[in-house]
Amino acid sequence: MDDQQNKKIMAVIGANGGIGSTLAHSLIASGHTVALGVQDAAQCDVEGGKAFALDATSWESVDVFFNDIETELGPVYGVALCVGSILLKPAHLTREHDFDQVINMNLKSAFAVVRSASKRMLKTGGSIVLVSSSAARRGIPNHEAIAAAKAGVIGLTISAAATYASYGIRVNCVAPGLTRTKMAAPITGNEMSLKASTAMHPLGRIGEPEDVASAIEWFLNSKSNWVTGQVLGVDGGLADLIKR
Repeated sequence: MDDQQNKKIMAVIGANGGIGSTLAHSLIASGHTVALGVQDAAQCDVEGGKAFALDATSWESVDVFFNDIETELGPVYGVALCVGSILLKPAHLTREHDFDQVINMNLKSAFAVVRSASKRMLKTGGSIVLVSSSAARRGIPNHEAIAAAKAGVIGLTISAAATYASYGIRVNCVAPGLTRTKMAAPITGNEMSLKASTAMHPLGRIGEPEDVASAIEWFLNSKSNWVTGQVLGVDGGLADLIKR
């Protein structure tokens, strides 16, 4: 990575999660200055970055987060939103409160980040990376709420990419399959559920945080500077392939 790219400031929101922390560690190791967005800055366990507290579902909190980064570190070049949730229930068993939480955590947070980050990148350009899900691209039972939210992230990605392309702002997203994180522990920690989920992925395994983080990092860096409005399935073939 060249010296100019090493000077870029990157923000990872959800830096305490499995994918977010892996991404943050990799960016720091590559020489970037990394702002770590977490719920509690005192509890951030990623060394080498600067932790900032924020509520990713609050527009005001996200605005304050980016203001604080500019004040303390400088203009942000790259932003990755790595917060999310999983709700596995059919629509008829989903409570309104549960649905609202899924939308807020997965879609409202994405909109808040695009809204706030894009305002700060209008003069400098930059890269914004969101996280969708293979469940938004393939019909999987009992995923109605999360599929609706993550499909919204895809729509947001494509529209925002069109809006901000002329400003040099790129907006892309990754759509992972099941990935071995704390959030997915109720599935990966159950032998029967893990076996069934693994069998759904044509490549024969579930994802690791490094699989998804490396794709996000590619979207963030200059090697992808002619790529925008794209949805990259990082899912072992789950969304697009039929397993033999």
